[in-house]
Amino acid sequence: MTEPTPSRKLFRALLIGVLLSVPIFVTWLLVYDRQSQSEQARASIAEGWGGPQVIAGPELSIPFKATVPATISNGQTVTQATTVERRLTLAPVGVDAGTKIMPERRSRSIYEVVIYRAETSGRATFAIPEDLGKYGVDASTLELGRAELRFGVADARGLTANPVVRIGQRVLPLGPGNGTSLITSGFYAPVDLTAQPARFSVDFAFALRGNQSIALAPRAGDTRWKVGSTWPNPSFTGGFLPERRSVTNDGFDAEYRIGNLALGRALVFLDGAGGPQVDTGGTPPPPVIAGQRSASAVAGVDLMEPVDLYSQVDRATKYGFLFIGFTFLAYLLFDIIGGVRVAAIEYLLAGAALVLFFVLLLALAEVIGFTPAYVLAAGAIAGLNTAYSAAVLKSWRRGAVIGAILLGLYAMLYILLSLEAYSLLIGSLLLFAALAGTMYVTRRLDWTGGARTDPAAL
Repeated sequence: MTEPTPSRKLFRALLIGVLLSVPIFVTWLLVYDRQSQSEQARASIAEGWGGPQVIAGPELSIPFKATVPATISNGQTVTQATTVERRLTLAPVGVDAGTKIMPERRSRSIYEVVIYRAETSGRATFAIPEDLGKYGVDASTLELGRAELRFGVADARGLTANPVVRIGQRVLPLGPGNGTSLITSGFYAPVDLTAQPARFSVDFAFALRGNQSIALAPRAGDTRWKVGSTWPNPSFTGGFLPERRSVTNDGFDAEYRIGNLALGRALVFLDGAGGPQVDTGGTPPPPVIAGQRSASAVAGVDLMEPVDLYSQVDRATKYGFLFIGFTFLAYLLFDIIGGVRVAAIEYLLAGAALVLFFVLLLALAEVIGFTPAYVLAAGAIAGLNTAYSAAVLKSWRRGAVIGAILLGLYAMLYILLSLEAYSLLIGSLLLFAALAGTMYVTRRLDWTGGARTDPAAL
């Protein structure tokens, strides 16, 4: 039987490599499936505890009577004045609050989620404007005895103990619902302002349960928010970043200061039974729906996991062709230069072992963590392919070369995964070195005639 030319052997190796793209693609799908199952399991663990939380407020809401024109059609069109109830909503001139986050881990089977308890306390200062006329409000129509202090909480299920709201030494009763203009759910405190001065302060404290993240939707002339936790891996998110922050292995502390000019919102606006209405006093802000948050409207902290194993495995799997390419290249050089025939099935079995590495990595990482799983899977596959290559290439020395190539690739891949910013640079240099070495070794090879060097050369 005629010996295949080096070009045909190269084409055969490339064809087998292309066929192995199918199991690599299936491995990608497996990673996404396991990640989806993990997210569902985490959601079920956190169910009933409290979701990602957004807090807002307080805001002062005062009802008043307003006269508006109404058109009545009863055989003929008649326009007459009608009295309706509307509400004057005031944001505080200043809020000074602090939140302490106490995280903990909850697990079910092999899945784990980070939940937390957050205790928030602070003081808000309100000032009822003297010139309410410019907002279209007659001060004499204000029903100060029916005012409400409203607090917004994205997931009210997370409220643990009863919040405390005080004006001076007077503790106010509380009721559910009636969130703020930014958060549509929460709690409120009815308050009688009849004997209250135009400028007064409100002290508040409440505890929340939640998971993954917590954020503040600022709504004041001057907002100060201090947030701290023992969690060592925070991610500061949202449209506002802290002015000062400190992150150590023992936790983090951050301090925000946000002015009303940065928010671009009026401190006074009117709303009515038909919903928020624009008035000369300003435009009401768009609401933040409970359980959601606008990135530009909040200052938030995410409790990040230090390593997302699924994203790490997904990134590693994308380098699967690199492993197959380098291993097949070594086999090809031993074949066309070293004089050791390598059958198609031997390429296929060696490639299948390389693909199995990523499946092992995923399965082990879910149980023992990414780094131990990586070391164990890499050692197992490198050892398997070394022993197999020694039999195929009829030399333990040649098998050791394959094992050394694989161990070097696994070490390089781990570095690439750790140094994400330089992964493209390192990968490009590695490919350049491989191409240069291949060109040097095959520089005198006759690809069409199958000329060989001395088999002892390799």
